[in-house]
Amino acid sequence: MDAIILQILNGLDKGSAYALIALGLTLIFGTLGVVNFAHGALFMIGAFCAVTLSRLLSLSHKVEVPGAVDFLGNPQMRDVPYIYDIFGESLGAGIIDWAVPLSILFAIPVMILIGVIMERGLIKHFYKRPHADQILVTFGLAIVLQEIIKYYYGANPIPTPAPSAFVGSFDFGALVGFEPGTIIYPYWRLVYFAFAAVIIGAVFAFLQFTTFGMVVRAGMADRETVGLLGINIDKRFTIMFGLAAAVAGLAGVMYTPINSPNYHMGMDFLVLSFVVVVVGGMGSLPGAVLAGFLLGILESFASMREVIAIIPGINQVIIYLVAIIILLTRPRGLMGRKGVMED
Repeated sequence: MDAIILQILNGLDKGSAYALIALGLTLIFGTLGVVNFAHGALFMIGAFCAVTLSRLLSLSHKVEVPGAVDFLGNPQMRDVPYIYDIFGESLGAGIIDWAVPLSILFAIPVMILIGVIMERGLIKHFYKRPHADQILVTFGLAIVLQEIIKYYYGANPIPTPAPSAFVGSFDFGALVGFEPGTIIYPYWRLVYFAFAAVIIGAVFAFLQFTTFGMVVRAGMADRETVGLLGINIDKRFTIMFGLAAAVAGLAGVMYTPINSPNYHMGMDFLVLSFVVVVVGGMGSLPGAVLAGFLLGILESFASMREVIAIIPGINQVIIYLVAIIILLTRPRGLMGRKGVMED
């Protein structure tokens, strides 16, 4: 039972990333009808927003250590972050320590701006083009963004630690009645799951309970009729593209302590997240979230040593096998709408 609970936790952790990326993909497809293969690159850019802010906060200058000299008699120097000069050493050290969560504030405007520029500068020209053209141009854009990140940040992963308050593991087993030490799980992975739940809940609440969201949902169902009512639905869809980019970016920001950012991390998640979207049903937001968590848990169980010993390599293909089975038995996906991508 403890192994089962641990794999469920692992699955929820991985499924959180899948669900957040798939949610953004589905928002873009549901509003604009565009299959955006550059969405994984937005996840990657979000992660590097955290790297960038962490580096900016750590910029330092040399100061002389009073009364200390090296073996040649020269004054010893030490690096002091500029932020210490502004906020003091104690608060400045705390800000640097919390660089990843603070990157959320940095990433939101950056990702919305990037999303709007992408939509207005490139994506809008492919609205009425075949999905194959959309896939090719957005996949090409993803490669360009990937190479830009590689040029400026290098090819090696960049460790970006979580705040020291969340370093270590939580005794989950003791919480649910098992022997202490039976189920140990990292704090930050629990934080990531909670963060994903908040973001997903916020997106659904925004679409469900705000006037803007209601108009967007109406536009997703019948774009022409909403346009005939005098509503500038294109402007609202552009904003939704920016919000979808922000969701992907925030997913990347908070994932950096789990998986050190690297230039190809977007591609690693994109393909799996696109499979999640297809399994959940193209255009279905609840389907994307449900499929993300279900496939994350399934992949986690398939990664157990006992399972791999019976079927070697099953953890690498299990998601694709499930996708094939679901699409053969239910071509629209788990919660897909009639007529979406069926023409």
